[in-house]
Amino acid sequence: MDRPLFAAGALSAAVGVLCGSFAAHALKARIAPELLAVFETGARYQLFHALGLLAAAAAVPHFGGRAAWGGWLLLLGTVLFSGSLYLMALTGVRWLGLVTPFGGFAFVIGWVVLAMAALRGAPASAAG
Repeated sequence: MDRPLFAAGALSAAVGVLCGSFAAHALKARIAPELLAVFETGARYQLFHALGLLAAAAAVPHFGGRAAWGGWLLLLGTVLFSGSLYLMALTGVRWLGLVTPFGGFAFVIGWVVLAMAALRGAPASAAG
C-alpha cells in the first residue's frame, strides 16, 4: 500500500465531509442557491475521488507505480476541480471556473491511468 497516497485519500475524505457539512449548515443561509450548488458539487466530487485515492493506494502493490500516478492525478484533480468550485462559491469570482475543467481533465486521466495499470497487471518485479 502506498502510505502517503492512502493518507492523502483519507484526509481528502475528511475535508470532503467537512465541506459538505459546512455547505449544509453554515452556507445554506449565507450564499445564493446557485453558489451553494457549486460548493456542494465540489464536495461531492471530492468525496468520490477520495475513495479513488484510497483504491489507488491499495492498488500500488498489485500494479506498481502506474497506480500511484493515477492516484496523484486524482488528487491534483481534486485540488483544481473542487478547490476552484469552493473558491468560486465563497468569493463569487466567476473566472475561477476556468480552472475547473483542468481538474476534470486530471480526474479523467487519473482514472484512465488506473485502468491501464490494472490491465497491464503486476509490475515486472512482483511477477516473478
